[in-house]
Amino acid sequence: MQIFKSETHFKFMNQRKLALIFSLALIVIAIASIALRGLNLGIDFTGGTLVEVGYTDPVELPNVRKELAKGGFADATVQHFGTSKDVLVRLAPRGDVDSAELSNQAFNALSNVAQGGSAELRRVEFVGPQVGDELTEDGGLAMLYALIGILIYVALRFEYRFAVGSVIALVHDVLITVGLFALLQVEFDLPVLAAVLAVIGYSLNDTIVVYDRVRENFRKIRKGTSAEIIDASLNQTLSRTLVTSMTTLFVLIALFLFGGEIIHGFALALIIGVFIGTYSSVYVASTSILMLGISKEDLMPVQKEGAELDAEP
Repeated sequence: MQIFKSETHFKFMNQRKLALIFSLALIVIAIASIALRGLNLGIDFTGGTLVEVGYTDPVELPNVRKELAKGGFADATVQHFGTSKDVLVRLAPRGDVDSAELSNQAFNALSNVAQGGSAELRRVEFVGPQVGDELTEDGGLAMLYALIGILIYVALRFEYRFAVGSVIALVHDVLITVGLFALLQVEFDLPVLAAVLAVIGYSLNDTIVVYDRVRENFRKIRKGTSAEIIDASLNQTLSRTLVTSMTTLFVLIALFLFGGEIIHGFALALIIGVFIGTYSSVYVASTSILMLGISKEDLMPVQKEGAELDAEP
């Protein structure tokens, strides 16, 4: 006998224990990666020098790295900037060398790559270690404040169990996204931090849609357990969730493939975040409120004292 009327009838909550094990495994891997490998922080956080050079002819990155190593910059990060004629170099700070002198030495080494052509110094940026430390602290505080604000907002709009569940899902998403960057040693800079904050907003939006339907169904559906009502709610919002996620992923994949290497980290963080955020909206957020003991009584409108007497003729 079918209790709920919806286009799909997946029993999501039947797999919640398996999903919990999967999520815990991902979180353990993420925390271990952050603790053991650490984040590959960009110069936005560590401080250093950024040098952009344009060549008249295409250059190969291995040749650029070879010349930089000869010049004493073996630890430099090198990448194409838009085209194969443009090169972006990130240099770690050196206490014994002035930043301006450091950029000049690097440019001299980069000029040797040009061979028959020429090289043009287009941009030099300096980030001091103190500024990098401040950005690191401010970035961590930004994520913390975002989570606290979300906790307060969801608690006021819904019920405290929903607030706790949404924060659990968001911490889950952020940890796994940042952990994958540590595991893969992809550079973590300010654009990536902005992407992580965007992931928080994206995941919360999906979670709020699911929670809104869960609250509505708890008040409307008279039969069924809490798990069955949550399953019905997830099935009713599933098409919206999938369409939104797929549309967003199409744009992000195109950005990752054709947007240039300079925004690869930004696009990668959002791609990971969309996948994890969609999964957490279905399993983590919903499982959390179920484990916290949500029931129909918690979501029924509070009846004002004396309302029954007022209703009498």
